[in-house]
Amino acid sequence: MKNLAYIIIGTFLGIVLYKSEAASWFRIYEMFQFDSFHMYGIIGSALAVGVVLVQWIKKSKVKSFFGEPLNIEDKERSFTRYIVGGTLFGMGWALAGSCPGPIYILVGAGYWPIVIVLIGAVLGAFVYGVFRSKLPH
Repeated sequence: MKNLAYIIIGTFLGIVLYKSEAASWFRIYEMFQFDSFHMYGIIGSALAVGVVLVQWIKKSKVKSFFGEPLNIEDKERSFTRYIVGGTLFGMGWALAGSCPGPIYILVGAGYWPIVIVLIGAVLGAFVYGVFRSKLPH
């Protein structure tokens, strides 16, 4: 039952992202060329909603749909980790034309060449997992 709820929510999110063109290579290209506000508006509104909801969850001790308490741990503050990680993420996003979430959306929409990007993303996550203990955190 729990997995079904995740599948339904994920499918809904995928449809919303596809219909809003957040998974569109052209929209991502426009964003990195600073030609359009479309993606910045989507990302900015998601960030604003996320900040408000996380603060509300922390203050109100709200529970999940399944009655489990939600506990959001504070993250360790580190400038270097976020600059290096964000730069690598942004470079991969710009080169691939898709960030991790929309990769699955594009595969589901039938854009089969994106499978190469999906394989690269999974391989990159695996390599990170192998070398995680040796990397500066």
